[in-house]
Amino acid sequence: MIQWYPLLAAPSVLWLLLVINIAGTIYGYIWYGPQLAETPSRFLLFVPDSPTASLFFVFVLLAFILKRNWPLLEALAMVTLLKYGIWAVVMNILVWKVTGTLGWQGWMLIFSHGAMAIQGLLYAPFYRMKVRHLAFAAIWTLHNDVIDYVFQMLPRYSMLEQYIPQIGYFTFWLSMISIAVAYVLGIKEGRLQISLK
Repeated sequence: MIQWYPLLAAPSVLWLLLVINIAGTIYGYIWYGPQLAETPSRFLLFVPDSPTASLFFVFVLLAFILKRNWPLLEALAMVTLLKYGIWAVVMNILVWKVTGTLGWQGWMLIFSHGAMAIQGLLYAPFYRMKVRHLAFAAIWTLHNDVIDYVFQMLPRYSMLEQYIPQIGYFTFWLSMISIAVAYVLGIKEGRLQISLK
């Protein structure tokens, strides 16, 4: 695996990922447009989950291009990319199971969100986050779960409304697992660290 790290740190790869993530972030905010138009202003920051996760990673990539590390954004990106990447894949598979069909947009969401989760993990050896950064990301993520499932601000999948309690339970534990993975791969002493050079 180590032989792949110079490729991940290559400027051309970082720029390509930056462009892809900017485009995905913009598309994500557009996808949330109808829901955001009806969202109370106090919840706006916490409604567009996936595009905000990819926006965090946009800043992480920008820092890498500048040969820098922004640890708080690395922690936020790693936890939320993993969580919402997996969440969207599972939700779209559940839509397929419930309805018996899934359009091209659903398959595109499965592919793109799966890639989100993977990229957040691939760059873990480059991160320089500390426990305090992960603690902030954990509070952000769990607070977002409260906003989504207590105040009902979760992404709208009308065909899954009957499963919201189960989805909320799954989401909480997905948050906890994502935080734990970020600790093990991003912080735990003795982990592999790679320099951007």
